[in-house]
Amino acid sequence: MKHTVKITIILISLFFFAQLIGIYVANQYLPEIKQVVTETGEIKNETIYNLPYGLDPPTNIKPQESIISIVIALIIAVSLMLLLMKLKAETFLRGWFTIVVILGLSIAINAFLMTIPRAALISVILAIPLGILKIFHRNMFVHNATELLIYPGIATVFIPILNVFSVSVLLVVISLYDMYAVWHSGFMQKMAKFQIQKLKLFSGFFVPYMGKEDRLMMNKVKSMKESEKNKKLKKVKVNLAILGGGDVVFPIILAGVVLRTLGLWQAVTISLGATLALAFLFYKSEKGKFYPAMPFISIGCFIALAIAYLL
Repeated sequence: MKHTVKITIILISLFFFAQLIGIYVANQYLPEIKQVVTETGEIKNETIYNLPYGLDPPTNIKPQESIISIVIALIIAVSLMLLLMKLKAETFLRGWFTIVVILGLSIAINAFLMTIPRAALISVILAIPLGILKIFHRNMFVHNATELLIYPGIATVFIPILNVFSVSVLLVVISLYDMYAVWHSGFMQKMAKFQIQKLKLFSGFFVPYMGKEDRLMMNKVKSMKESEKNKKLKKVKVNLAILGGGDVVFPIILAGVVLRTLGLWQAVTISLGATLALAFLFYKSEKGKFYPAMPFISIGCFIALAIAYLL
């Protein structure tokens, strides 16, 4: 099996595992509908959310309003990111990333510990060192392992405030933005390079790999003397295969909404559709080029959504 094929399989596997974890986390936080008696003696249904850390959504918010709020928030976040990149505010950005990472980890870990006392507190205590280790001590295994939990945690915040229609519109909007940002403005490439080169982190999955010539060089280096090794190692280039965090989180949001409205197997169908679409993109993509993944993933999600309604 070719080396690049192995890397592709690793990225696709990480993506799929994140989707499945996302479905589990979303299932743990599914809202409950209970009948309550009002002061006037009237019986009515009330939706009870169980998100930790005061993240329960407002009870009167509508999905149409939610999508507008999410789009505006994304515009503000992207604009702020561009401004901070220009100002070279690396310290502030690391702090920002750290807070988001710890929050996402805490929500996801809490989903696994909900049955034990003080689960929310224990989750934060576990998330803080993991988040700091991830941001400030670069390690591929820690990075990717924590990414598997971060996006399910983040997605869970948005799932209760959206319905199938609104999240479908959101996927279309994000896909159009992704195409513009990659193929026209080049912002995605700049942001990825800034994160990796300046911040020494990346919001998404990454797997380092070497080309054939560099791997042959590494094999030769093993038999060299120490004085010669350092000279040769400087010439070895390590490439990164990357998959952005947005490409991971938005299919989880759709799967979570489908889980709430249609059921478990329909949600798994969404994850399978997104994963197969991503695999198709990797199969068709050319080495060294950037591609907007969201349009492909969204198409896979929509095909899977049509199938889910038939199940």
